[in-house]
Amino acid sequence: MSAVEEGGAHASRMVCAGCGLALEPDAALPFRCPDAGAEDDVDHVLQCVLGDDGLGEIFAEAAADREPCTFVRFRKLTHSYRLARRRGMGDDDYCALVRELDRRVAAVAGVGFRETPYIYCGGLDLWLKDETGNVGGSHKARHLMGLAIHLEVVERLGLVDLSDRELVIASCGNAALAASIVAKAAGRRLRVFVPPTAGAEVVRILEANGAQREVCARAPEDPPGDPTVRRFRAAIAGGALPFSCQGNDNGLTIQGGLTLGWEVAIQHAERTAAPIGCLFVQVGGGALASGVIEAYALARAAGALAEEPRFVAVQTANAHPLLGAFEAARARAQEEGVAAAMAHARGHRGAYMRPWPEPPRSVADGILDDETYDWAALTEGLLRSRGRVALVDEEGLVSARAQVEALAGIRASATGAAGVAGALTTRPRRDDDCGLARAALVTGIRR
Repeated sequence: MSAVEEGGAHASRMVCAGCGLALEPDAALPFRCPDAGAEDDVDHVLQCVLGDDGLGEIFAEAAADREPCTFVRFRKLTHSYRLARRRGMGDDDYCALVRELDRRVAAVAGVGFRETPYIYCGGLDLWLKDETGNVGGSHKARHLMGLAIHLEVVERLGLVDLSDRELVIASCGNAALAASIVAKAAGRRLRVFVPPTAGAEVVRILEANGAQREVCARAPEDPPGDPTVRRFRAAIAGGALPFSCQGNDNGLTIQGGLTLGWEVAIQHAERTAAPIGCLFVQVGGGALASGVIEAYALARAAGALAEEPRFVAVQTANAHPLLGAFEAARARAQEEGVAAAMAHARGHRGAYMRPWPEPPRSVADGILDDETYDWAALTEGLLRSRGRVALVDEEGLVSARAQVEALAGIRASATGAAGVAGALTTRPRRDDDCGLARAALVTGIRR
């Protein structure tokens, strides 16, 4: 992650990792690369690039800060905060805006955004980051809170009028629930595209929070890919705002996910001197893993970490679109290096990331995305850290869910415990994994 060319305090901008296009630093809605709809095979995904204005001191300040609200604590490391400050909003005013939105989230969900537990489970020999008590019962709301804050900021600054723009998301579970909570708290209209298999509890909560629900069935004649995502993108083309957890549809969604990675890095350093050798992260669309990887990369660039852990992306044996892309990029990297391999991959998306050919099914239904939408950033992080993709079967997923509850007291779903399943079925490597700590994310509650 390189710094932006413009110096000065609060520098940041959104840059397309695929084509290199840099948006205007103060663009109101820097969600998607303007060239994303071009007839090319480039993986157009916007990423935030921060100016190097004392990142080490800023990260150290956040690590030492006992501020209870997550999004106030890490504010200086986000694009939305830096945009607000460049446009004249004071630090106190920004913090008040975030705290008020967090208060409204807590009024809807019963809990606001606070640091979630990080514990060592001796029975599993794993450090666990427990997100089951977070807003909406998973990590998903982190991504969406970051987007909601940005929308509040640009409206407060008078950069755009969003009063007639609805929010849209495609999801069958935790992302939809989180979106309905945050949208209701922000007073914004939300339309959710769901498959016919959406659970009754999901539907109940969506209706209770006032979200408009549209069911998208998969027809035999449909092309490969998720029909809910196609309807979601059609709505965006019609003027709706992407309120989603996929970075290729809204690059700013990764910003909220960074808070999870920063919390893990800080909490682990506070609790033990043994660094993390492997960090296991379950992967569906990929925003969770790419956010955690980016958070670690920024912390290391700031001088806060000596090195990053080896990242292991966990998918189901029944559906694993990331694996083929990763193996193709890894083969090229062995000959050309990671930078050259990823430049080729981002310029030839279709040769790497292909939709899963059949309707995917698994007990871990929350990671059954037809594509790993944030595959490129995730693959680059895996290659850079000498990581890998681990596949877990249904028996392993069910077993991990049971062990997480029995041994750690965490009532997780099979999706939420999928990272643990990967850790339990993957042996440490002899070179540098043995003797180091291993950690996994527990990302969603069982309903």
